[in-house]
Amino acid sequence: MVHYSSVTLDPAGRVIASVESTQVKDAPSEGHGLLVLRDTNGKLIARQDPCATCRYASLAFSPDGATLAFVASGGGNATVYALAKGQVRKLTSVNGLAAGLRWSPDGKTIALLVTVGATKETGATQPGARQVGVIGEHEDSKRIATIPATGGPIAMVSPEGTFVYEYDWTPDGQGFVGTAAEGNGDNQWWVASLRAFPIAGPMRTIAAPKMQMNFPRVSPDGKSVAFIGGLMSDFGSVGGDIYSVPIAGGPPRNLTPDVKVTFTSLAWSRNQLLVSAIVSGSSAVGWLYPATGKLTLGAPSAESMAAGDAHVSLDRSGTRAAYVTESFTKAPSIAFGPIGVGKSITHDNDALTAAFVAHDIRWKSGGEEVQGWLLEPQGASATAKQPMITIIHGGPAAATMPRFIWGGNNEALLAHGYWLFQPNPRGSYGHGEAFVRANVKDFGGGDLEDDLAGIAAVEKQAPIDDDRLGIFGHSYGGFMTMWTVTHSKRFKAAVAGAGIADWVAYYGQNGIDQWMIPYFGASAYDDYATYDRLSPIRSIRRAATPTFIYVGERDVECPPAQSLEFWHGLRAMNVPTELVIYADEGHGIRKPANTADITNRMVGWFDRYLK
Repeated sequence: MVHYSSVTLDPAGRVIASVESTQVKDAPSEGHGLLVLRDTNGKLIARQDPCATCRYASLAFSPDGATLAFVASGGGNATVYALAKGQVRKLTSVNGLAAGLRWSPDGKTIALLVTVGATKETGATQPGARQVGVIGEHEDSKRIATIPATGGPIAMVSPEGTFVYEYDWTPDGQGFVGTAAEGNGDNQWWVASLRAFPIAGPMRTIAAPKMQMNFPRVSPDGKSVAFIGGLMSDFGSVGGDIYSVPIAGGPPRNLTPDVKVTFTSLAWSRNQLLVSAIVSGSSAVGWLYPATGKLTLGAPSAESMAAGDAHVSLDRSGTRAAYVTESFTKAPSIAFGPIGVGKSITHDNDALTAAFVAHDIRWKSGGEEVQGWLLEPQGASATAKQPMITIIHGGPAAATMPRFIWGGNNEALLAHGYWLFQPNPRGSYGHGEAFVRANVKDFGGGDLEDDLAGIAAVEKQAPIDDDRLGIFGHSYGGFMTMWTVTHSKRFKAAVAGAGIADWVAYYGQNGIDQWMIPYFGASAYDDYATYDRLSPIRSIRRAATPTFIYVGERDVECPPAQSLEFWHGLRAMNVPTELVIYADEGHGIRKPANTADITNRMVGWFDRYLK
């Protein structure tokens, strides 16, 4: 399967740049990617590969569209290149990490985010640095820097000790606006503030609301900043309402209060914002007019969309866009066209087909409509009762969206005849901020109620054997699996990946404790009772479900001690269990041998207890 990433449309709407790579069947990830230029009909213009051992990302066209800048990373170094008139030239190098290329409005300067001497890849899902020596003595700084468009050494703009997550140029080209915090970058995003970074002048705070912020974007007139704000459990898993705040400072104003969708990206086009949203497990795009508050969203589509800097990449006129589209039944392709009605222009993956049928399931729970996806294996019997595995997504602020399944756990389970149910219970994106906040101080309460009600709804529509139900989840889904097997006897087998057994101990063990405060209301030291009440290990005596557990040795988000504690408790209760800790892996298991091992063990575990 061909993967397309970092899709970027040139300002004139004539050329689409992307990074394209090929994934071999059952390989855990795609191989080395190439930089590819196509016209808007999909015709190949050029391929470039200046560094055969690097990964390419952060593609950005100059304002006149004549030059494409991009980052090549590998071996602990990052190089910024420029492609113009078919020729690639090096602009600068960084000993560490570089990302987030953005051209100045006049096209004379390129800005980027750099982490000089990085001790690890950015992000809590990456393997953590080894905890040896003096702990916390050094923290990486991710800083805004600039280079001349013609190339040269980088010039730092934001100060050392400040970690900048996202940023945008001001229209006058004299500075930036971004989200930033001091201290450990993996942990402090949840308390980041919105700041101004003048090129010549001190950093200042614009706003520090009690919420998480993404996509800070300065209005074309330079007077305000729009951003997505809300309750978010993971950096990169964006969702919330759209806010605006004067660039001079002041309280942010919610432009979309009480709208029952979750906004996931935004981009200015003249005086309006192009927005993307999750609507009950589907995608939608539309326009928001900040001056009036008018919102026009297109009809939701059962697909996922992605581009280089948002969910779609706009041309200068704001009328056409390029993006990657995929669904449960359609493999990824690049699409181009008018907003909301783009058509696929690449056909590398047209021959790939899905070995299942996807059903959009709706049900009522807790007075709300809840949505999920049911995947029916190809050739499943219409009469004989079938085994089903419920897959709980991570987050919890996230949503299961339509994506093409290519290898991995899900395809293996479907191939073994399992129906897969993927609910989006309260706490998920897609139904507005109130729904996202509905599991605050209630992990495993309302969301488990929603999941069980969803299973009942599925059993009314599909031939599911209630005596052969399994459950699987990773991260927050791993916690939910641990919680479920200590609070329900419905499931006959379980798999818990990188779960959380004891919230009190977890608070002091993980590397991102700041995410917990918005959900628990206080630290574990200030509200021990709430953390204790929501800990699966406190109910371990109720457990009876055979449970396979796995985790990465250097997991920053959900340390292996949590999985070890739950495994130990199950053994003490004489519940069949198995634990695998994968060496040098982080929160996301990435090594090919390890991902294959998890799949084999998971399928074998469910086969043992559900077949």
